[in-house]
Amino acid sequence: MINLRTYGAPPFNLAVIHGGPGAWGEMAPVARELSFLGGVLEPLQTAVTLEGQVTELRDVLEEHGTLPIILTGFSWGAMLSFIFTARHPQFVKKLILVGSGPYEEKYAANIMRTRISRLGKDDLENFRRLTEALDNPSAENRNDILCSFGKLMSKADTYDPLLYEDELLAHEDEMLDCKCRYEVFRGVWEEASGLRRSGKLLGLGREIRCQVVAIHGDYDPHPFEGVLEPLSGSLMDFKFILLEKCGHKPWIETEAKERFYEVLKHEIQ
Repeated sequence: MINLRTYGAPPFNLAVIHGGPGAWGEMAPVARELSFLGGVLEPLQTAVTLEGQVTELRDVLEEHGTLPIILTGFSWGAMLSFIFTARHPQFVKKLILVGSGPYEEKYAANIMRTRISRLGKDDLENFRRLTEALDNPSAENRNDILCSFGKLMSKADTYDPLLYEDELLAHEDEMLDCKCRYEVFRGVWEEASGLRRSGKLLGLGREIRCQVVAIHGDYDPHPFEGVLEPLSGSLMDFKFILLEKCGHKPWIETEAKERFYEVLKHEIQ
């Protein structure tokens, strides 16, 4: 698989980093929107280890990007971009974190509880079934199970989603690559969780020299305090923007999409 998609024309001064781990293609709408500002890279992270993903991202940016580059990471991609920027500060001009996971373990405990509290009876039963299947080592089609689980969590993560089926159909060729990869998710997230539990994730902030901007929805089950409070104390130059009536993925939110792109483009320009 080719692990890079490009938008616009060189020079490629911007890169968007997807979440998951293993949720390839989900940043395509953001990359298209930002391509009006300049060339955009959309790396697709395929490595099954944390170090592998850092190396993979470095290689893509080094070969195709105009360095230093502006990195915009979403969800897990925000945390990966944070780790990458600490390891390779010379590569990054500015770091933008969208809907990032928390940077200390104490803030992570209630994420799933919040999601579960937003599910109706049928969705809750589906949640239990999918969780059991993912935990079953002999289960087949774990990629499909993880995709179904991700779609269910998206319902709990969203405040007021746009009806964007027409957009998906219009870009069906792009969405074909928007798949879930269980082996990537499991391999990378186990390492990343350990890094956060140990406190080493937050400690990496001391190595970051560029400005960091966090954009977060007030309805996101990933608590904004888990980004704002730890990073305010560990980064040299940090800015936090909270979007109202906005869930985890701002660009699909009816109330927040326009404001999100306004803020994002301002920070990039």
